[in-house]
Amino acid sequence: QLQASGGGLVQAGGSLRLSCAASGRTFSTYAMGWFRQAPGKEREFVISISRSGFSTSVVDSVKGRFSISRDNVKSTVILEMNSLKPEDTAVYYCAASFRRFDPPSLESEFAIWGQGTQVTVSS
Repeated sequence: QLQASGGGLVQAGGSLRLSCAASGRTFSTYAMGWFRQAPGKEREFVISISRSGFSTSVVDSVKGRFSISRDNVKSTVILEMNSLKPEDTAVYYCAASFRRFDPPSLESEFAIWGQGTQVTVSS
């Protein structure tokens, strides 16, 4: 199971930190990722991290602003979001993948999903 938290309302240019806590199977066997879904839009990939934490994949629209990290002891993945823009407003979902090496980026590669957490960026 995955439990996401940390969403909220922030002004443009601000920062937020999302957390996703995993329970059950050994956390280090999952690659982890974050997706988001804005109103009226399809869910889109944002960022992911490999099992080891050594590799990440990130969508161009958030490069340089968002980062992902993981703590395999605490079974937690963190999404740091800086320089937020109104277009970052969405429900953010964490997800787990059994992909072994490169960090996944396709929705179909993720097998377990957490509930979403709302991020709203005001202009």
